[in-house]
This record gives sequence, C-alpha cells and structure tokens, in this order.
Amino acid sequence: MRLAVVLDCADAPALVPFWSAALGYTHVASVPGFEVLAAGDEPGSPTFLLQQVAEPRVGKNRMHLDVHPPLDLGVPALVARLEALGGRRLGEPVTGLLEDLGIWWQTMADPEGNELDVVADPGHPPVGAY
Repeated sequence: MRLAVVLDCADAPALVPFWSAALGYTHVASVPGFEVLAAGDEPGSPTFLLQQVAEPRVGKNRMHLDVHPPLDLGVPALVARLEALGGRRLGEPVTGLLEDLGIWWQTMADPEGNELDVVADPGHPPVGAY
C-alpha cells in the first residue's frame, strides 16, 4: 500500500517552492492540474500532490502536516526559510507538550493560508533559543 497526501490549492505551481522546502522533497512532475513532490531516498515516504482547484479555501484545515526538520536544520532555520518563501507564523510557539514530551512547535501557514506545524523534537534547541 502507498500513501499520497493531496493539498487543494488555487495556484499549484506557485506553492512548489514553499512545500519543497517545508518537506525537503523534490518537484518530480507537472501534470495538468497537479504538481508532484517526492522524497528523494526515503522509502515509504508519501508522495505529496498539489492539486489546483477553483474553489477557495474556507475555514480551518481539517487536517494539517507536522514537519519535523532534522536537527542540523532546526525549527528556527526552517521557519525562516518558509517565511522567505511567503509563509507566515500563526501565533507564538506552542509549548504545551514541552514538559511532558520534550517537543514544541510553530504553527505556520503557506502562501495560500494552508496550515502546518514545524515541530522541534527532543534534542532540538529549546524554544527560548528560538
């Protein structure tokens, strides 16, 4: 069984740089109405599709992605990279699970407002270093 994640969007080609950076994926194909991103050498990683649709986004996402950057990149660097590509932070870092699980995250939106969390796993610098 394979898994693909599909994100509806108004301008699929315009979101390719943002989502490629967010996921560490490579843009591998363009077909009418879709842009296809894939993990390079990570077997079992889902394919990520940007599907161009006419309907505008309405309300909060019913599902979102949690992106866990590698330690050598870290949350602050990935957040800055995504902001440079048109993303924006939504609120302050979320630290509700920091004490219990050692994780915190920054909720963000892509250039069209689709939400994602950039998650700092244990071992990442503490939120205060952010």
